[in-house]
Amino acid sequence: MSTMALEALSAHVTPVSTSVLCLAELDRRRDGEDFPRIPVCGLELTVYEAAAALFTSGAQIAPDADTDALYAALETAVASMDPFQLARSARDCAVLEGSQVPRFTWSREIAHCLALAFWYRGARSRPMTRQETAVALYLSDLGRYRRDEFRALPHYRLLLARALHQGAASVSTDVLVRLGRAMSGQFDAKPTHDDPLARQALSNYHRRRFCLNILSLEQQPMPLIVRLDDGGHRLGLTPPAGPYAARQARW
Repeated sequence: MSTMALEALSAHVTPVSTSVLCLAELDRRRDGEDFPRIPVCGLELTVYEAAAALFTSGAQIAPDADTDALYAALETAVASMDPFQLARSARDCAVLEGSQVPRFTWSREIAHCLALAFWYRGARSRPMTRQETAVALYLSDLGRYRRDEFRALPHYRLLLARALHQGAASVSTDVLVRLGRAMSGQFDAKPTHDDPLARQALSNYHRRRFCLNILSLEQQPMPLIVRLDDGGHRLGLTPPAGPYAARQARW
């Protein structure tokens, strides 16, 4: 990256706070759990229990619904059942686990999305978008490769993950989100965001295309972007791969 681009980024980096927030202390997972439970109607539901509630209630959710709409649908579903009905629903749906029943697959996808959204107390979270991930790779020291050559490298997945974290850690998360938004405008057939910071920091067209294209090799686990309730963003952990990760949480 050029000196000018680095200076532009440095001017937008959030100063280090005197009180350091430890996201690990806000992690809502219980001991031994891979995913946190979803707080709803005074209960703490596992991903599976939330999926059973959505499936049994026949919840209707728009394809482009944001996290608030998904949560409202789950609240309505849980409120329509007493605890015994909820437990019976989860038991009856056990036979559908791992099945290809479209409605249940959809319900599991929604529940998984909400578990990611409520990973931390006092915050909302979502996986990094493809554009934010491409920005992180752009800012890393990952060299350019042809796609087939890159995939032939030993441990290329680890190489990709290392570059992703290196680039994401090189700027504040607020800057990463901003640059990801600009990347989306430039390369996803949406109105271009005329962002002077993006023009300087992401000036190399060929590297931008490489970073976007390399992500299509296969599903790469994405770190969480955490939006704190008192403002600002932080980079969270990388959650385990969920069974239905196609739906992205939208704020």
